[in-house]
Amino acid sequence: MQPLEGFYYFTQVVDHGGFAKAARALDIPKSRLSRHVASLEARLSVRLVNRSTRRFVVTDVGHEVYRHATAMLAEADAALEVVEIARAKPCGTIRASCPVAVAQSSLAPLLPAFLDAYPAIRLELHVSNRRVDVLAEGFDAALRVRTRPSGEDGLVMRTFREVDEFLVASPGYLGRAAALAEPGDLKAHTTLDYAGEFERRPWELLGPEGQSVPVEHTPRVICHDFVVLRAAALAGLGVARLPESVVRADLASGSLVRVLPGWRSPQGIVHVVFPTRRGMLPAVRAFIDFLAERLPATL
Repeated sequence: MQPLEGFYYFTQVVDHGGFAKAARALDIPKSRLSRHVASLEARLSVRLVNRSTRRFVVTDVGHEVYRHATAMLAEADAALEVVEIARAKPCGTIRASCPVAVAQSSLAPLLPAFLDAYPAIRLELHVSNRRVDVLAEGFDAALRVRTRPSGEDGLVMRTFREVDEFLVASPGYLGRAAALAEPGDLKAHTTLDYAGEFERRPWELLGPEGQSVPVEHTPRVICHDFVVLRAAALAGLGVARLPESVVRADLASGSLVRVLPGWRSPQGIVHVVFPTRRGMLPAVRAFIDFLAERLPATL
């Protein structure tokens, strides 16, 4: 593929009717302009113009090349204009991924304000607990919640805040179950566990003095969805470990009660990963900046 520079200078020479006029218009030496056109002719192996001290004539082939070069340069300018417009204001489509619990309890209330602020942005939101491949699947950003977030190859990470996870149960369940005064008492209780791909791990609880206690238990329900586990806890099926954002209203109304309130699970860190900071489209930058400003308060 031929570089556009030679075609640009050739069209300028034709538009101005000669090398001298084109050189003055472009404010470059005539010799340099002549070299550009001569180099283009050499690469194409054709004569584009016949010139002498008195005459400047575009050849038949030169007229055809000029017509196509003009159209090609116009398309190149249009492509650059699209990029400039995209960089000038947030617009276009954002493809983002978000875990179910964060989307339902924290992100959903914020989206109207974001879309009102940026009417030229379209949002495609993939709500799933599946860990999407940002680069391979073409996502602009993906929200994650991890106890120990780590960098992912080729991605940039921006953290928002930590979130609490509480042990909760319904008053009805606690009224008929054994006493719960310390983590070891959980062995005598029915538990409800969140586990990705059903790979269950012990509950690790942090005490009021910073001590860490792993609690082995055999859950009656294992599920990869906080909404289902919340419903099971509300129904009195057992003790569940759930994010504070999921059970906030239930704790306020008394439908659920914190179990072992002096103990908590290691906090998950909500963060976003995205392909790059360099060359980021304004729409994606606006979305991430909006989340950084508004999301922590809702978590």
